[in-house]
Amino acid sequence: MPSVVEQLKELPTTAISDVLKGLNNIDPNIKPLKDTYKIAGEAFTVQTAVGDNLALLTALKEAKQGDILVVDVKGDTYRAVAGDFVVAMMQTMELGGLVVDGAVRDVIDIKRLNFPVFVRNTTTASGSKNGPGATNIPISCGGMHVNPGDIIVGDVDGVVVIPKDRAEEVLTGAKQKVANDEEREAKILGNKEAVIEYVNGMIAKSKK
Repeated sequence: MPSVVEQLKELPTTAISDVLKGLNNIDPNIKPLKDTYKIAGEAFTVQTAVGDNLALLTALKEAKQGDILVVDVKGDTYRAVAGDFVVAMMQTMELGGLVVDGAVRDVIDIKRLNFPVFVRNTTTASGSKNGPGATNIPISCGGMHVNPGDIIVGDVDGVVVIPKDRAEEVLTGAKQKVANDEEREAKILGNKEAVIEYVNGMIAKSKK
């Protein structure tokens, strides 16, 4: 049977977000470089100084296969936390993806790698390698608290952080949300009377 993480990867982040009441979403300005990218895995957290990526390089040898590198660079988008070479090393180490509240560069070559990168922006300037920084500690990324081992799920709509002790609960809830949505669509879409009845019901409910 697929693992909890594998099953979460098959679900839309919108359903997962709804189960978590919309409270566990990373800043929606952090988006995948390609709309097709989908990630799910345990967070390996990285905290870097602004304009520096030494701690990110350290993470390459510490993170395990399938981990998602989640990087706190304080929202800085002037200097890149990674370029195509660093991202290619992540791919070589069989990591699951990169989520960074900052910027990358060498975008065309990164896209050619087809390694999932979720980022706030792109830039031309490289980062330094002086430190300080830290790995595998609680961080904030895109306004969201992230602990090492939390489950990160991302797609074209954004990135959601699932507390590690709630993964199975969220999986069950998100599956039910998807099933409910599919049932509603089958009942209403393509039927004008059903649409009007549904809309009237929502309006009446909002007035209570």
